Amino acid sequence: MEPGAVTYHRARPRGRRPNSTRPVTGVARLRRIALVAALVALIPVVLSYWSSMSQPSNSSLGIRTVEWLRDNGAAGLVARVESTYYTLTAPGKGGPTLRALPKVGYGAGAGRVAVNAEYRPPSVPSMIHPALPGEGVWHATRPSLAANPPVLLTTLRDQPEYPRVVAGLAWIDTARTTLTLNPGRLEPSVTLARGSMDVPRSRRPRLLATFNSGFKLSDDHGGFVLNGHTYAAMYDGQGTLVGYADGHVDVIDWSYGSTAPAGVSFARQNLPLIVDEGKPNPNLSNSSEWGATVGNAVLVWRSGVGVDRYGNLIYAAGEDQTVGSLARALIRAGAVRAMELDINSYWVSLITYGAPGAEAPSNLLSGMERPATRYLEPDDRDFFAVYER
Repeated sequence: MEPGAVTYHRARPRGRRPNSTRPVTGVARLRRIALVAALVALIPVVLSYWSSMSQPSNSSLGIRTVEWLRDNGAAGLVARVESTYYTLTAPGKGGPTLRALPKVGYGAGAGRVAVNAEYRPPSVPSMIHPALPGEGVWHATRPSLAANPPVLLTTLRDQPEYPRVVAGLAWIDTARTTLTLNPGRLEPSVTLARGSMDVPRSRRPRLLATFNSGFKLSDDHGGFVLNGHTYAAMYDGQGTLVGYADGHVDVIDWSYGSTAPAGVSFARQNLPLIVDEGKPNPNLSNSSEWGATVGNAVLVWRSGVGVDRYGNLIYAAGEDQTVGSLARALIRAGAVRAMELDINSYWVSLITYGAPGAEAPSNLLSGMERPATRYLEPDDRDFFAVYER
């Protein structure tokens, strides 16, 4: 183009702008109404979740979320997910056995006691042969108690079909100890004076052990008695760990009705007995009896407590246990009556203390998920504490 040349542009015809707004159809209007309604309906759900998560707790956010889902209509979904998970992660049958058992208690040979000691349980017979070194041999929990220990520990391979699975066992001399039931922050889900919700500091100098209680009351439909007062109605036919005013304890098939009679100091129920008269409950194959989350045969962390023929307590716990294997381990250790306690890795704990003042805490099994200091701070669930008399 030459300098000075004039450029002419043809004027563009002025047309109408396209209408950017489309008429709202009936279907679109319904969609918008449904979206708004859904958002409004979610407000109470969000508030409920937020309120639950903002409460004091020593449980992880994930666990608290699962518990919230259970309590708000999704128990069936959670049960299916957990059952699928445990099925996929279950150990394979057979294979090589262990070469050594995890060490429990104080030192090698701590299970030997003085010849003038009171009754001590015999070693637990092995269920897999040959027995591994130390299998079924009881050990004390601290050096100062080794001569005449009120609490003893051992381990046992309790499932021949799974030779790498180990159960931990604890024997508690009820004549030389005092057992207490301690409310947690959230369980039992009743109104009562909860105290410190941990092991009271004033009682820690004589603390020997602590262990988990049963299911949430809403899951086991059992009763709860504390300081002689029935806070949740008791049910006949339920396995019950009961403490009496005279200091002795027992595991019984409850038959006293909905209210605890005089002389009962505390009582905690959790499903029917799994062992009675030294034999497994014949209904152990009935999955509906043994847990709202998983059934009887799912391999999962489980715990239980029983009583021997002398009235001493036996606690058992382990990973990849069925109700049947738990019952057999308790019978093997001498239980004549026993009940299941809580299940799942997050809730199963037995802790011993290697020195007075709740010092040197140690889990019964290293695979127990919660720290050994669990009951030295407020806990969400009720638990039992064992003190030297």
